[in-house]
Amino acid sequence: MSNIIQAVRGMHDILPDASYIWRHVEQVLLDTFNSYGYQEIRLPILEKTDLFKRTIGTVTDIVGKEMYTFADKSEESLSLRPEGTAGCVRAAISNGHMYRSVQRLWYSGPFFRRERPQQGRCRQFHQVGAEVFALSGPDIDAELILLTSRILKNLNIAHLVHLEINSLGSIVSRQTYRQELLAYFSQYHAELDTESQQRLTLNPLRILDSKNPQMATLIAEAPKLLDYLDTAAASHWQQLLAYLDHAGLKYTINPHLVRGLDYYSNTVFEWVSPNLGAQATVCAGGRYDGLIHQLGGKSTPAIGFALGLERAILLIQQQANAYSVPLPHVYVIPENNDSIATALILSEQLRSGIPGINVVLACGHGNLSTKFKKADKSGAIWAIIIGSDERVMDVVTLKSLRVVGVQQTIKMADLVHYLRSQFLATVKHP
Repeated sequence: MSNIIQAVRGMHDILPDASYIWRHVEQVLLDTFNSYGYQEIRLPILEKTDLFKRTIGTVTDIVGKEMYTFADKSEESLSLRPEGTAGCVRAAISNGHMYRSVQRLWYSGPFFRRERPQQGRCRQFHQVGAEVFALSGPDIDAELILLTSRILKNLNIAHLVHLEINSLGSIVSRQTYRQELLAYFSQYHAELDTESQQRLTLNPLRILDSKNPQMATLIAEAPKLLDYLDTAAASHWQQLLAYLDHAGLKYTINPHLVRGLDYYSNTVFEWVSPNLGAQATVCAGGRYDGLIHQLGGKSTPAIGFALGLERAILLIQQQANAYSVPLPHVYVIPENNDSIATALILSEQLRSGIPGINVVLACGHGNLSTKFKKADKSGAIWAIIIGSDERVMDVVTLKSLRVVGVQQTIKMADLVHYLRSQFLATVKHP
């Protein structure tokens, strides 16, 4: 039996060839949030379990089945965060930032749910999220949706997704609708699957979120929440659609879109891709005007979204021009041990004198032939050879690894200027 310890099921290493794409995505997100005036907040991975019970809802699958929950040494129940909104709201309330001014916040990091692992669904997954507090109008709803659209464009995956939107109405209108939905599904109790039967009395709206294809016809014929919106909710909804239409943003109204968390109200939306199979939602969010009061704060309107990084990166990797690990520009090869000190200094001079250059120094044992093979395999453009003769003459041999037969001798004092002005300014990796 092997003694090698494997990663926890559903929790994956992000290896170097993938981490470069992750860094690119994270930089795009940072730049986009900055362009909309959002500020970063960094949140704990562990929270008190009661936070998620009060926000997500005790009858949801997340709280009921999927959270990683344990008692610490003081017997307090703690959970690894399964989503970001609850923690961000908690932080804003507990640190007194909720009411000072309009807050536009964003965060990112790992989240945890004990689900069945599959493509686009991990037990440790990564999201970037944003929350806006103290704005109640449909204008901020529209801007937030446009922000998500711009993120997807900047990641070059907008053509692979489409927007679905709905309104869950106010608490009052949703209570009326709940009774209608309960009456409707109760007529077909025997036709409901086990999960939907459990949801029927606890939260019949969650039946609309069922992924069971055998439930599709029954759900399609169910009453539509949009028909039960009160005057204020209907006005908010129509104005939002007008803003999106004016902005030229295409969308589909999905009357069965309810989202998986109990705290949503009014606007909800999802960006969905057919390229991801069952886990089709890439980015989703909505308004949650009652959540802050529910957590003990003053009644404050709020809206937010989360984007799944694993799913976004899966779409990026499907592109022909997917980002790859940057290759070295220069591979510095000391021919013998006596040349190592010179090679170290020369490598540092290149890094200092040419911003953005990628220099790899051939360390360790091996003959010159072996080092050349490693240099060629690295994908570097040039090899710089420093041997005994070169040190005596204060020169280096500059050899092209991509064009056969191109090689020249250059004075060490001229090398930085030569590479910067003649080569690295114009030669780039694809």
